[in-house]
Amino acid sequence: MDAFYASIEQRDNPEYRGKPVVVGYGGKRGVVAAASYEARKYGVRSAMASVTALRKCPHLIFVLPRFDVYKTVSGQIMQIFHEYTDKVEPLSLDEAFLDVTENKKEIEFATHIAKEVKQKIYHQTQLTASAGVSYNKFLAKIASDYNKPNGLYVITPKKAERFLEKLAIEKFFGVGKVTAQRMHDLGIKNGFDLKQHTEMELIHHFGKAGAMYYRFARGIDDREVESEYVRKSLGAEETFAEDLHEMVDLLHALDDIAREVHRRADKRDFLAKTLTLKVKYADFSIITRSRTVDYYLRSYEQLFDLGKELLLQVENIEERKIRLMGLALKNAESDRMVLTNQPIQLALKFKE
Repeated sequence: MDAFYASIEQRDNPEYRGKPVVVGYGGKRGVVAAASYEARKYGVRSAMASVTALRKCPHLIFVLPRFDVYKTVSGQIMQIFHEYTDKVEPLSLDEAFLDVTENKKEIEFATHIAKEVKQKIYHQTQLTASAGVSYNKFLAKIASDYNKPNGLYVITPKKAERFLEKLAIEKFFGVGKVTAQRMHDLGIKNGFDLKQHTEMELIHHFGKAGAMYYRFARGIDDREVESEYVRKSLGAEETFAEDLHEMVDLLHALDDIAREVHRRADKRDFLAKTLTLKVKYADFSIITRSRTVDYYLRSYEQLFDLGKELLLQVENIEERKIRLMGLALKNAESDRMVLTNQPIQLALKFKE
């Protein structure tokens, strides 16, 4: 979807149309959750501090998020997807992969399906979407971002090699700012440069991700569209109204965060054995600390106690001011083992 949250606000509030709108809190500690295309022209982006966004665009309009509305619209869109295929893998409320190799309407070309889906989304929601069509997830994702907003781009097998060779390295999936700079230091500016490096060289410089970069540079991505989404992490974080540095204040904040993580995990029946602490300092630098235990983290007390241990591991924690802190449960067990003395009947999946 194109600027999903902001576009919904412009749809529902005619006075916002054509104006720079962001969804988020405009106060001192606020963060931009989504920005309209009018706001993006000023350099405003999601995850940007609100004060920075206002400096770039002083007449920016801030709108508080309405997640219940966004979820409702997302449900409408997902229903449209399922008219064509059950192989739908949601990435978020506003984005999904669809495998239409075999589809319910027996439409021969994926491009025709993409056009129909875009038209139906606009007819039912008055919102625009951008679609990418290709033979794997990596290329389809790149294509979906290529002609935004309201775009449709196709990367055929014949076109993929030349397309990737010219593609800026920043556009590759999994390459953020830090990795992009490291690649630039190695002389890698685009896909062609990336292809000049062996898989072992890339693994040496980037670890396991190096093998992924090696395959992506050649248009190879064997990941299937996973229609049954398994949550792999869950957490909560808090940006403080004022920077904290006293341990008593940090522990009080940690207590609130641990209770919220427990509430969310309990609601979703989510179990995991790894807890990660995230700390963002006043200068926006971030550190994390993680611990994996041999039992499921099921209670608030377990989350708080382990979170406190991780916090105390942070060097000189009281000597620097802290802007944000968070806890995240990760590495959930997909098969969850046995939680009681009763055996679990496993389901077997068969291809017809």
